[in-house]
Amino acid sequence: MLTFTLAAAGTALFWLLDLPLPFLFGPMAFCLVGALAHLPLKGFGQVSVAARTILGVAVGASITPAVIAELPRMALSVALIPVFIAVIAAVGVPFFRKVWGFDAPTAYYAAMPGGLQDMVIFGTEAGGDPRALSLIHATRVLIIVTLAPFILSHFYGAALSNPIGAPVADLPWYELAIMVAAAWIGWKGGERLGLFGASILGPMIVTAALSLAGLVHFRPPAEAILAAQFFIGCGIGGHFLGVTWRELTRVVAAGVAYVLVLAVLAAGFSALVTGFGLGDPVPAFLAFAPGGQAEMTVLAIVTGADLGFVITHHLTRIVIVIVGAPVVASLIARRRKG
Repeated sequence: MLTFTLAAAGTALFWLLDLPLPFLFGPMAFCLVGALAHLPLKGFGQVSVAARTILGVAVGASITPAVIAELPRMALSVALIPVFIAVIAAVGVPFFRKVWGFDAPTAYYAAMPGGLQDMVIFGTEAGGDPRALSLIHATRVLIIVTLAPFILSHFYGAALSNPIGAPVADLPWYELAIMVAAAWIGWKGGERLGLFGASILGPMIVTAALSLAGLVHFRPPAEAILAAQFFIGCGIGGHFLGVTWRELTRVVAAGVAYVLVLAVLAAGFSALVTGFGLGDPVPAFLAFAPGGQAEMTVLAIVTGADLGFVITHHLTRIVIVIVGAPVVASLIARRRKG
C-alpha cells in the first residue's frame, strides 16, 4: 500500500505539472526516491508481471500482414544486431573487468544488454554477483528510459503524444475478451514451455496469430497501457531498494559510466542504419537503444514509431544474448576449473 500510494502521488504530480509520460516517470521517480530513502517498499509480484502482458498484446496486435511484408526490408538492419552485440562484448567486458575490477562472470553479464532478470539469473549461475548485476542493469534501464524521451523530442523532433490506444468504452467487448484470453494463454502457456520473457513474448505470439487471422483489430485500451506504464515505473525505481553508499559509489557509478559507453555505440549503429537508408531515424534510435524491451515498447507506442521494426530488433538482440548466455557460462566454468 505504501508503494502504491507513493507511486500514485508521483503520477498525480507529474500529471498536474504536465510532464511527459506521467504514468511511467511519476511512479519511477517517486519509487526511486523512496528506495534511496530506505522506505519499506515492496513490489507488486504477479500483478506487475501481468501488467507486462498488456504490452505483449499491444505488440502482437501491431503485427499485421503489412508488417510481415516489410520483414525483408528489415533484414539488413537486423543483420547488424549480432555485430552490435559483439562490439558491446568487446568493449563492455574489459570495461567492467579492467576499469572497475569486477570478476569475469559479473563483468560479462553486466556488459550484455539482455533482460534484467535473465542476466541476473544467468550471471548468478555462472558465479557472478547478483546484487551488482541487478543494480547495474537497473541503472542502465533507468537512465536510458529517462534520457530517451528527451533525446527523441529535442534531437529527433518526435512528439510523445501519439494516441496509445482507444478508450476501453470504444472497443468491442468481444475483442477485449479475446485480448484478455490471449494475454493469459500466452503468458501461462509461455511459462509452461519455458519461454524466456513469457509475460511479454507469449501474449505477443498469440495475439500476432490472432491479428494475422483477422480476429484482432485493435491494441489494448489506453487505460490498460497506462496501467502497464505505472507498474513498469514502480519496478524500475524499486530495484534500488536498500542500496548502500558503497554500492552507489562503485556499482551504480559503474552502471552510469557504462550507459555512456552504450550510448556512443548505439548512436553509431543507429546512424549507420539511417545513413544507409535501412530505417527511419526514430525507429532506428529505439531499435538500437539498449533499454528494456517493455520500456522501449512504451516509447515506440507514444512516439508512433514503427512498432514492428523496433520490436523485431529488440527480440533479435535478446534472443542472441539469451542463447549465448549458457554457452558463455560453461566457458567461464571451464576456465575456473582449469
